[in-house]
Amino acid sequence: MASITLKGNAINTISELPKVGSKLADFKLVQEDLSVATLDSFANKKLVLNIFPSIDTGTCATSVRKFNETAAQLNDTVVLCISRDLPFAQKRFCGAEGIANVVNLSDFQEGSFGKTNGLEIVDGPLKGLHSRAIIVADADGTILHTEQVGEIVDEPNYEAALAVL
Repeated sequence: MASITLKGNAINTISELPKVGSKLADFKLVQEDLSVATLDSFANKKLVLNIFPSIDTGTCATSVRKFNETAAQLNDTVVLCISRDLPFAQKRFCGAEGIANVVNLSDFQEGSFGKTNGLEIVDGPLKGLHSRAIIVADADGTILHTEQVGEIVDEPNYEAALAVL
């Protein structure tokens, strides 16, 4: 269990993030067109997983915008923005913002991605959503970097995440 805060108030996640050096677990996440994406959908690509509670909050929206700007300049790398939002909300946000360099994926159906990767918040007002975290993996799925953002309203360390690529 990871202990994080929401505006200074302690909340907890179901577990810890996967360890650097371990393999990224396979997943089934829903894309904007309601098709299912798996880890194999991004074979031979480096992955930046930008994980957050909801696209409809300021910090989450900022992280999607910042990674969208950066993603266009990354070679053989895909930025996956993952939340429990409905795919329709993710698509609406990105369409309104002109965001086209990231892939939105939803864990709305069962939350299994959040449970498997230790991201599900288990108490407090955001119970059931994912914590704010970054996971970076190489083209073979080996995890190179993780960050569990300690205060959920804070932005992740973009530079540290991108530096491992």
